[in-house]
Amino acid sequence: MERVDVAIVGGGPAGSAAAHAAAEGGASALVLEKGVPRADREGPGPDSTDAAGILDYWVDIMGIHPDEFPDGVFQQELDRAEFIGPNEACTLRATGIESTYDGFGFTMHRARFDDFMRDRAEEAGAEYRVQASVKDVETDRNGEPRHVLSLGSGEEVGADFLVLADGPQRTVTNRVLDRFLPADQSASERLASTENNHIAYQEYRKFPEEVYEEVSGAIKFWWGVMPGHTAYPWIFPNAERVCRVGLTMPIGMDLDAVEDREEYALIRPEDERIPSGSEYVRRLLEREYGDEYDVETDFPLIEDAGKSKGTETYPISSTNPIESPVEAGVAVTGGAMGATSAFHEGGDHVAVRTGTIAGELAANGDLSAYNDRWHDAIGEEVLRNVTMAKLCRDYGPSDWDGAFRTGRKMLAGSSGYEMFEQRFSAGWGAMKLLLAYKWHKRGFRNRRYVQLRADEYVY
Repeated sequence: MERVDVAIVGGGPAGSAAAHAAAEGGASALVLEKGVPRADREGPGPDSTDAAGILDYWVDIMGIHPDEFPDGVFQQELDRAEFIGPNEACTLRATGIESTYDGFGFTMHRARFDDFMRDRAEEAGAEYRVQASVKDVETDRNGEPRHVLSLGSGEEVGADFLVLADGPQRTVTNRVLDRFLPADQSASERLASTENNHIAYQEYRKFPEEVYEEVSGAIKFWWGVMPGHTAYPWIFPNAERVCRVGLTMPIGMDLDAVEDREEYALIRPEDERIPSGSEYVRRLLEREYGDEYDVETDFPLIEDAGKSKGTETYPISSTNPIESPVEAGVAVTGGAMGATSAFHEGGDHVAVRTGTIAGELAANGDLSAYNDRWHDAIGEEVLRNVTMAKLCRDYGPSDWDGAFRTGRKMLAGSSGYEMFEQRFSAGWGAMKLLLAYKWHKRGFRNRRYVQLRADEYVY
């Protein structure tokens, strides 16, 4: 049986960051990545794509500055985020959070970022093995080794520490956590991917020059134009007139259960079910640009990008995070722990940070501080996201218009997230929004944003 100090399941940002930190700390680290092909990658790699935009303070959370990137990862400098409702809009030009990055943010090429993270881990001394599917994990706290991973090839790998970084679908994570919960509980049920995740879809399209100039420097989000909790389409600009046009929406949503469906701009009277991702994208582009352009000819798909023919579909967490069974030498990171968020579209920064903490502690031979460390590192980010998601959970189109109308007034005297800390100087609408935000935030204090606590595990 092969033996390593740290076995890492999943080779996305969290897994690669864990491997890098563990190897830098002197541990032997092995990344086991099942691997999927992409049109824009030479060989199989992680199935962990998102819209890949990084805000200024996320750089500090991530701990990797874009100056470290090789050519091709950095795509475009951003100077604003545009939030667009059915009839109102609001533009954010600063996050209001102190950071070392001089700018609003940037977009990046996700596949090249993944490759950079892999190279970085391997250069530190970690081994990154692709097409290595983990079928099962057996853990014995007093065993030598503590963890035995069974691979699809029939091989076994023994490890003292286990880092789970298999993304929001939690293919391996749920099976591992099931063994640390009471017999009448199941992580597979509590963290079921269909209930705790959204599905995201995006296309790579080449924009007409005038439209590309209009969207350059901006990440654009439309709220209240399609039904579903934290369901929204977006446009992210890349380089060379290529933009990613996509959306996130709940899995398995029933259109018949949607109230006031006629108010949603991307829903048609003849629809019998929720439109597909590709149909939503087509409708968005036609709504925004169809008066002057033919969508299919003027916004062509770039077929050598993304996972397949210029498109990609992937899960994204829409749940609250979980703590890890650290007493058994197990750390759950990134999307698998629910640290990423459908509300702010992804979470490469928190995936990298949680993976780094797990790898560093594993190399030092003790994971016991992992839960406290990740709370300290990303707790405010998680708290903000779950509070915002709770605040707008039941919003309809008119509610989004009201929020953006109020947001414009609040932004006039503040910047970014700081508007939620100001006093009531922007009228009654602002007062209601601020009070609701603070009320929900208070409800999540003292780590109550966690949905599976460390003290629930049984060893």
